[in-house]
Amino acid sequence: MKIKLFIISMMAIMLILPGISKACTNYLVTKGASTDGSTMISYSADSHTLYGELYHWPAQKWPAGTMMDIYEWDTGKKLGQIPQAAETYNVVGNSNEFQVSIGETTYGGLEELGSQEGALMDYGSLIYIALQRSKTAREAMQIITSLMDQYGYYSSGESFSIADKNEVWILEMIGKGNGKKGAVWVAIKIPDGYVSGHANHARITTFEYQKKNLWDKAEATTFNSADVISFAREKGYYKGKDKDFSFSDTYAPLDFGGARFCEIRVYSMFHKVNADFKANASYWEYAKGNIKIGGDNNYPVNRMPLYIKPDRKISIHDMMMFMRDHLEGTELDMSKDFGAGPYGNPYRWRPLTFKVDSATYCNERATATQQAGFSFIAQMRSWLPDGIGSIIWWSVDDPSGTVYMPMYTSITSAPENFAQGNGAMMKWSETSGFWIFNQVQNFAYTRYSDIHAEIEVKQSELEQQFINEIADVDQKAAKILELKGYAGMQAYLTEYSHESGAATFKTWKELYQTLFMKYMDGNIKTAKPLPADHKIINPSVKQPGYGDDWNRKIAEDTGTKLLVK
Repeated sequence: MKIKLFIISMMAIMLILPGISKACTNYLVTKGASTDGSTMISYSADSHTLYGELYHWPAQKWPAGTMMDIYEWDTGKKLGQIPQAAETYNVVGNSNEFQVSIGETTYGGLEELGSQEGALMDYGSLIYIALQRSKTAREAMQIITSLMDQYGYYSSGESFSIADKNEVWILEMIGKGNGKKGAVWVAIKIPDGYVSGHANHARITTFEYQKKNLWDKAEATTFNSADVISFAREKGYYKGKDKDFSFSDTYAPLDFGGARFCEIRVYSMFHKVNADFKANASYWEYAKGNIKIGGDNNYPVNRMPLYIKPDRKISIHDMMMFMRDHLEGTELDMSKDFGAGPYGNPYRWRPLTFKVDSATYCNERATATQQAGFSFIAQMRSWLPDGIGSIIWWSVDDPSGTVYMPMYTSITSAPENFAQGNGAMMKWSETSGFWIFNQVQNFAYTRYSDIHAEIEVKQSELEQQFINEIADVDQKAAKILELKGYAGMQAYLTEYSHESGAATFKTWKELYQTLFMKYMDGNIKTAKPLPADHKIINPSVKQPGYGDDWNRKIAEDTGTKLLVK
């Protein structure tokens, strides 16, 4: 049975990985868990075919009767039309001007529920429509769930992070398959002072079933579709007591792949912020795929909790670093085994699994991945006016080698170097931030331990500069809002965000030139000052080779073939 579950897990993971945004990671931080009282969610849109560009929808009023086209986010396929709202709000990336932000990860779930004939609403459309129409996280959830009820749900199982300046929620859903419209779902508010995460596996287990959703009641911390349990009974998925019903274990049964390839990303954040969690060996065994089954319903009994209370407050910089994890500090550290090569490269080229003789092995699937199209940390700050309070710290390519740039979510356009239409996945642009970051990071993969250390220096300089600037920018924006109104404030924040993007692009273009000259051809060259009596002076050149450890491996592998006699 374990072998069968493992094979099914491998197949499921390999099926979802090629998609646009189906190998993602979200971390969630509540007001009471952050250093400054902000709420935060992070998101890495990991795909081998997703081009990283900063989406923007301007605020707009629409005439009665206007229809909007719905296109599947992953493929661009037109699904149909729905009526447009009378008014839509300014959206930058995955955040809007009213401090609502949404991230997601795809978990797939039961295969028979993964398609629904005639459905119009895919998960990407739900995100960006909700952002254009909502002023709070609760409004966003109401919009998402009502759109699915009305028009059907086109995608497979999804976990959403939905946050505003006061609350942070996880909403998980899965379609009802062909023959029934919409989805079953459950949403849980993360308690203040706690953090959470999800990474391509459903994480909500048992919950307090709501006969009626009390959306307007501040004390309401759980919402669900009326048929979330009855539908499972109807389909024969569940036969136990209502109070023991687990959403995740019913609609997305956990297996080796769900733990090792997905939940391990949640573990990588949790174990850094809570000592008791880290000390609990059963959670690490679970994250490695060693699942223990028990209880009346044969559910996993060593699952990680949905949320934990951190031992310390989490900063915006902490969130950036969580997104850069390669399982460092664990026995699965990707920079330490043979696959890392002589330069400690913490990346493994796909496919995710490989066979040697009759045995199947896996490459680790850490939070930071080479194929990320874009990633962000959305930060919502309740003490500031809407239009100023929300920043999406946005980036392109692999989070480990990127720079998180502050983009205020009331800005009226995206910076030129990161705007939609500036290049594409198979269309080069010399002014594209996506391409310059990929140039730098892909070059680093060739000699990671040396080159990436230099990237980290520039990365830290820029990000720290931006973090230090924000308080002053906030203050100036608030003054302009008072003196010149909302449009004046927008103009100032747009200019600042554009300058941040342009400075980042310029720095990275120069960095690529410097790194390429220094490290090309396997050498490490350092410029020397030109003496007064010289026309030219050659740089100093080091040829460090592969290092003692790797040389020893070569000698052991080749025997006497390379031996000098």
